[in-house]
Amino acid sequence: MRHREHHNTERVGWLRAAVLGANDGIVSTASLIIGIAAAQGDRQAVWLAGLAGLVAGAMSMAAGEYVSVYSQADVESADIEKEKRELAADPQGELMELAGIYVKRGLEPKLAREVAVRMTEHDALGAHVRDELGINEVLAARPVQAAVSSALSFAVGAVLPLLLAMLVPVGWILPVVGAGSLIFLAVLGAVAARAGGAHVGSGALRVLFWGAMAMAATALVGALFGTTTS
Repeated sequence: MRHREHHNTERVGWLRAAVLGANDGIVSTASLIIGIAAAQGDRQAVWLAGLAGLVAGAMSMAAGEYVSVYSQADVESADIEKEKRELAADPQGELMELAGIYVKRGLEPKLAREVAVRMTEHDALGAHVRDELGINEVLAARPVQAAVSSALSFAVGAVLPLLLAMLVPVGWILPVVGAGSLIFLAVLGAVAARAGGAHVGSGALRVLFWGAMAMAATALVGALFGTTTS
């Protein structure tokens, strides 16, 4: 019976985009709501600001992730095509290069050459892509997956502070959204750290710190704006 091991790196493709999207959704939407509330905005103004932030942010995250990850995919494709040409032009030189990589990883020169020969016979391009370029199926760029994950996670994150703002009296929007969003961020950081195999407390503190800084800054801006225009 074949044993299939699961590693944390298998989650890298979607986990990074999902965590980034959810974190941005919570922080940016909560900050918008807090800024409007601090400027003495009414519930309609808070709702419109939050909803606009959700839609614009989700689309921006999707577009940004797609373009960014697609650029990575283009680089990977170009390197693979270059490797194909090098294998066709100088197969012996590429074999020696592959053997040299295995020597650097700790194999004896004779064994490294034997391994390189076997790997080349099995799948020459695959061996070079994996061992020379460092590209594999787990870490390969997936633009569509990253874009969809980012957009959906941003929307989910943005909905949380928006719902809080709609469920409490206007006078309580600022403290409730602020405190609630910090709790959401702490949970998100802990879950992301757990999924990635990292320390849960450190993951929670990281997102809490930067989220609190962002919300405090927009609250200050909103308070100053509200004061100067009242």
